[in-house]
Amino acid sequence: MESRRPPLTPVYRTLPEYVRHWAEATPDRRAFTFVDHPSPGSRGVHRTLTWQRLDVRVRALAARLSEQAGPGARVALLCPQGTEYVTGFLAALAAGLVAVPLYPPGLPGHGDRLVGVLADARPAAVLTTSRALEEVRDFCERTGVPVLAVDQVPDATSQSRQPPAPDAESTAYLQYTSGSTRAPAGVEITHANVVANARQALAAYGADTHPVTCVGWLPLYHDMGLVLSVAAPVARGLLSVVMDPAAFLHEPARWLRLLGAHPRALSAAPNFAYDYCASAVTEAQRADLRLDGVAALINGSEPVRPGTADRFQAAFAAQGLPAGAHCPSYGLAEATVFVSAARPGEPIARFALDRDALASGKALPARPDDPRAVLVAGCGTPAGQRVRIVDPVSFAVPAEGEVGEIWVQGPNVGRGYWNNEPQTRRVFGATIGEDEGDDESAPGRWLRTGDLGTVLEGQLIVTGRLKDLIVVDGRNHYPQDVEATVQEADPAVRRDRLAAFAVPGGAGERVVVVAEHARTLSLADIDVPALVRAVRAAVSVRHGLRLADVVLVAPGAVPRTSSGKVSRALTRARYLEGAYGAESAG
Repeated sequence: MESRRPPLTPVYRTLPEYVRHWAEATPDRRAFTFVDHPSPGSRGVHRTLTWQRLDVRVRALAARLSEQAGPGARVALLCPQGTEYVTGFLAALAAGLVAVPLYPPGLPGHGDRLVGVLADARPAAVLTTSRALEEVRDFCERTGVPVLAVDQVPDATSQSRQPPAPDAESTAYLQYTSGSTRAPAGVEITHANVVANARQALAAYGADTHPVTCVGWLPLYHDMGLVLSVAAPVARGLLSVVMDPAAFLHEPARWLRLLGAHPRALSAAPNFAYDYCASAVTEAQRADLRLDGVAALINGSEPVRPGTADRFQAAFAAQGLPAGAHCPSYGLAEATVFVSAARPGEPIARFALDRDALASGKALPARPDDPRAVLVAGCGTPAGQRVRIVDPVSFAVPAEGEVGEIWVQGPNVGRGYWNNEPQTRRVFGATIGEDEGDDESAPGRWLRTGDLGTVLEGQLIVTGRLKDLIVVDGRNHYPQDVEATVQEADPAVRRDRLAAFAVPGGAGERVVVVAEHARTLSLADIDVPALVRAVRAAVSVRHGLRLADVVLVAPGAVPRTSSGKVSRALTRARYLEGAYGAESAG
């Protein structure tokens, strides 16, 4: 029986060094388990790599890759979710190459993005699996890029001459942003960046001193999935249990079973997943769950809604879910991923803010029961880095309680954007203005996140995206705030599957909402005019806004980014193109 507590963690600056260390120190400990669900009723087939097996596979593939590409060349990962993805990613790093975490061509709705990213990254090789080999070869045929199946490289190749160890300051991988507000861009993350952020996350969630099991279904090509399910476990020598996102969407109870089956489980999911579990997991499924051992549940949505955590806690309190397990967090790809987090075991920091004051850039308190109050959750404190609120125009630090752009500085902040020096200088090279007071930590280059927020009672409050802000008659309105009002106005509106945005009008900006209807209903079952009236009235009362158009569309019609977020920019573009003209509008 293996010990639950891993040995003392050494300090290395690259993930391949950690893999080699754990293979020598704890060869038979489990490193990665992929839980496959091959059929609808499957409760999971476990496939596990020990640290020794992982090391053999990484060295074999690294040797093969170094034969096909030189240091600094890009290697695209078009693998399905699984241990091969982990092996391919770590092998690319070990070979001194630059990994590009992506997904197979069959991911619905993301084929065009995949083409664009591959054209931008210009990989020297593509990694996939035997199962997806034919599909990936057909997709890459025109590019002439060689395609290699991770699981077809023999173990004996690990005895070949190994490439030299990578420099910690060199680029380890390109993390392509989700493109929720702009075209995808590849963030250069160095070996030192990802190790630093893994250690920051481990410390923030208490996993640096107490053993945890990382349990996840987030895609490994997504920044949070990659760091929480690969980098952090490697840096600490922890077991990581991974399942496919599609398996979660088909039956969310599968994720909860894995949380209950592994001691001190640490996991992450966006808002919709917690709401989905609360509504879709049946009483019979709940009866089999034991969640008293869950260490922390990370919610990194934009924004984190206190009501979501409340509904999830109410749904699973009887299964022993600790009330202090919910950890609202904030991060972005440009900072590797993790920036700020609430600590496990602490109650969620809740704030009721005056909506009118927020519209003018001030975070003033309101009564929680005031219908015009905005309820937000605090995202804790920075995780081993510095965060400042800065006026996005003057670059000065505003007074406490005023809303500004969130700026970040720390060892986890990436090098910049791949092949885009002007944007790199603008986003990664910001400096705080002269009137920042006596803040001696202000000098140096800062990352402009493009997110708006403030700090209250020591807690980072994220209020929205700068580029998504709706400005009508000189007043600011946060789209996610409008969207929350819309989805509460009528149960036929599908939660977290809608977009509010501004379009040009004859007398200024006009506000439009495009919303999917619930999957359980057909359009013929819905009284659309009544729904539109209810939505317009609710938005008018709570926000003082007149909606120019409310469009109800079929489930799946509102585009999402590769990380699952609604893409307001793409929804807006489709609306302006007339793509929703045949849908029900009002």
